[in-house]
Amino acid sequence: MAEFDNALGIEIKYSENGIQCDASFRRVLSNRQILAWIMHDCLDEYKNCTIDEIAENYIESDPEVAEACVHPHGERISGLQNEDKLPGEGVVFYDIRFFASAPGASGLIKLIINVEAQQNFHPGYPLIKRGIYYCGRMLSAQYGTEFTEGRYGDLKKVCSIWICSSPPVGRENTITRYELHEEQVVGQFHEKPENYDMLSVVMVCLGRDPEQAEGVLKLLRMMLSKNIEQQLKMQRMQDEFGITMTEQLESEVSLMCNVSQGYYLEGVEKGIAKGMAKGEVLGKREMILSMLEDGSFGYDVIARLAKLPVTDIEQIDRERLAKADK
Repeated sequence: MAEFDNALGIEIKYSENGIQCDASFRRVLSNRQILAWIMHDCLDEYKNCTIDEIAENYIESDPEVAEACVHPHGERISGLQNEDKLPGEGVVFYDIRFFASAPGASGLIKLIINVEAQQNFHPGYPLIKRGIYYCGRMLSAQYGTEFTEGRYGDLKKVCSIWICSSPPVGRENTITRYELHEEQVVGQFHEKPENYDMLSVVMVCLGRDPEQAEGVLKLLRMMLSKNIEQQLKMQRMQDEFGITMTEQLESEVSLMCNVSQGYYLEGVEKGIAKGMAKGEVLGKREMILSMLEDGSFGYDVIARLAKLPVTDIEQIDRERLAKADK
């Protein structure tokens, strides 16, 4: 099955349409109201705010999307670059990054928020460590822009939020936050939280079925679902989540839907054909299990490619999940 995964993965990862799909999804994610849903459900600072309050009052700059490091309209976030360079380390690009403020105990606090779209949950290293690394970069990059010399009190909190579309079964429909916390080793002195609560990494792990989720987990899975027709998807975004479907957002959602369908099906079909030709696929059941474990394909898509009824695919998935729970 590993060899089948190889053949399938290569076709999907390097297809031109796959790159276009990633770019269109990033642009959709950068919509202020969608970001507001993410911030509300992922960051403690916004739990008591409404979605409209966050979108209108607390996102301080136009979110910048990492397409050639320039916002689609040519505008840049003041004080920020969407790439960080260190000697000998090359360039790190952020999917989305922007300034934000949030209500605090002693007035508004300032944050820098990064949102990443991630399909591969196991890229060869723990993904959480990459999130921590991104936070470290965003903290150190503030020197010379947000503070200079010894003015560390001006350092802004940073947050890196990872939207994981294909997590392991045990992590589906979960949001997990990693932060700095105070621990009294000897004595009972308490520091002000704003002096050490300086970074948050959040893993947003989507499930397979949007109807089994709530809040931002439901919104994001619905946006990415290949089983929901495009017009219905946009209607539900507006009716259920209050997202204003502007002409630009409709265009981006349309592009995301069209390209994602095309590139996944093209990649799957090419990968299967290549695997079959090389004798890499051990059997139809192994192919089905691999696609189910990937988490990116609906039952109907798998059924069509495997030339089996949808009910058979559902039964195989039930058996797979039951085996995983043992």
